[in-house]
Amino acid sequence: MTLRTTLDFLLNDWLDTAALTERERFTDHNRETFGAVLDTCERIAREKYAPFNRLADVEEPRTVTEPDGSLRVVLPRATHDAQKAYAESGMLSAAQDYDLGGMQLPYSVEAAANAFFACASVSMGTGLLTTGNANLLMVHGTNMQKEVFAKNEFSGRWSGTMCLSEPQAGSSLSDVATRAVPDGADFESDPLGPRYRLKGNKMWISSGEHEINENIIHLVLAKIPDADGKLVPGTRGISLFIVPKKMVNPQGELTGVRNDVALAGLNHKLGWRGTTNTLLNFGEGKFPVDGQAGAVGYLVGQPGKGLACMFHMMNEARIGVGMAATMLGMAGYYASLDYAKNRPQGRPITGAGKDAAAPQTRIIEHADVKRMLLAQKAYTEGALALELYCARLVDEHHTAGGEAAEEARLLLEVLTPIAKSWPSEWCLEANSLAIQVHGGYGYTRDFPVEQYWRDNRLNMIHEGTHGIQGMDLLGRKVLMEEGKGLQLLAHRMQATIHRSSGIPALAAHAKALGRALQDVSTATQQAWSTGVPTEALANAVPYMQAFGHTVLAWIWLDVAACALDNDPKQTELSTQGRVGCARFFFHYELPKIGAWLGVVQSRDLTCASFPEGAF
Repeated sequence: MTLRTTLDFLLNDWLDTAALTERERFTDHNRETFGAVLDTCERIAREKYAPFNRLADVEEPRTVTEPDGSLRVVLPRATHDAQKAYAESGMLSAAQDYDLGGMQLPYSVEAAANAFFACASVSMGTGLLTTGNANLLMVHGTNMQKEVFAKNEFSGRWSGTMCLSEPQAGSSLSDVATRAVPDGADFESDPLGPRYRLKGNKMWISSGEHEINENIIHLVLAKIPDADGKLVPGTRGISLFIVPKKMVNPQGELTGVRNDVALAGLNHKLGWRGTTNTLLNFGEGKFPVDGQAGAVGYLVGQPGKGLACMFHMMNEARIGVGMAATMLGMAGYYASLDYAKNRPQGRPITGAGKDAAAPQTRIIEHADVKRMLLAQKAYTEGALALELYCARLVDEHHTAGGEAAEEARLLLEVLTPIAKSWPSEWCLEANSLAIQVHGGYGYTRDFPVEQYWRDNRLNMIHEGTHGIQGMDLLGRKVLMEEGKGLQLLAHRMQATIHRSSGIPALAAHAKALGRALQDVSTATQQAWSTGVPTEALANAVPYMQAFGHTVLAWIWLDVAACALDNDPKQTELSTQGRVGCARFFFHYELPKIGAWLGVVQSRDLTCASFPEGAF
């Protein structure tokens, strides 16, 4: 099966995306228009991205010093061409209204279409951040901010970033030290929004500097000092600001003035080498505006409410990271599958032992190689189904209305930590298995799988580590609104269990999922039975691993049931593949949750209480 046939099945058969066209927002679309979008993106990814994936890895971004002492980033010509083709395809604004230049596509179709680019070359594009930046402004920005900044980002004229982390703070946003002070007595009257001057440093900023577009729009977290000039401690003092690289006027035109944002240097990471990753200095005086040091920024939303605004982009980015991890795993799976089909090595073992005179067999005929390929298929195709399911929930939340929209919101709250973290762990494992299938060749640059592993290793860090996501899941998401989201997810799982119990090929799996669901529920209660957060959250990551495996077992059971509905006698190899993946997951993967849940239920403090000096 190809990526396209897998996407077609998940969108058309499993998620019934065509049913969305009955809603007013999508009435201009049908299955054929959705297919045309996939066709276009598949072609651009094949022609503009895939052939240059290795080039972008080898020719990393580099800097040259300009006459004024500033640093300019140089990227391969292929990266410029790829991003131009992407912007011209309209995918930056694919889900937006027609009057914004959008196509009013369902987000699920947009996510599926973008999968081709992530599979072809994950580090060559900035579309995820630019679209997320603009989408945030469409929700929280003023009309002028939407018109000037978001609209130009959707067109591809400008690109966007998110600037959260700082060298001394990392993921601890409470410790953000970037300051924002009002810029003059008339700071509130600027048509682009209340105008401030920012000073501080931001670290790990993807696509923070380049010349692909004519301007870069930074969304920056900073704190406004109180009357005594002190920063409010914690996250409640954080505000959000639009800080353009180049100053613009209310008509969206460049003024010719450079904002006081300077590139301090590039971070050279293990993977994603085609993406510039930067340390940015805001307000150090290298590019004074109106003779003053301080980067000019425009307040988004209310003072002190910036983190709530930024979470709109962060949650969207978390699903995007999950999709990137999924597609890197998928790329490795396809590469190792092709290799296994063509690499002769070893001979069949018969009752009389090996016959050295017999012809070599292809390695795909060995059971252990099949195990590794099947694990990759189960991890990656299962993760793809999960990401598209979450994307469909976004469509439900935005367009279903009433109780259905509210249910989609709750389900997204619970599933987002899984959608980010599960693929970034298990599709990375898929990449490791892809290297193993290649044997010694897998460690060389003659084959692409070592690059896929390096690229994917970053996704365990992107948008929050497993520890952060685990604490979000167990410490907040399963408890919020009296556990309604968890109850709703359990109800949907029970519906799949009931449906599958009547299908002979799936009945045992349905029973196993029922037990797993009960075990997760019990562990959740036991973790919080003492009401002490340090005890409950000491094993948040094992909890998330067990929760994630249970969710993926449910996804595979539901996908297999759909496949058998269409092909009950399993005459198609694709059906055999999906049912076989479900069987693999239930036999080889789901049993792992017992060990993870054991430490959660007992509130084991081995890790939390281990003395520092004993390391």
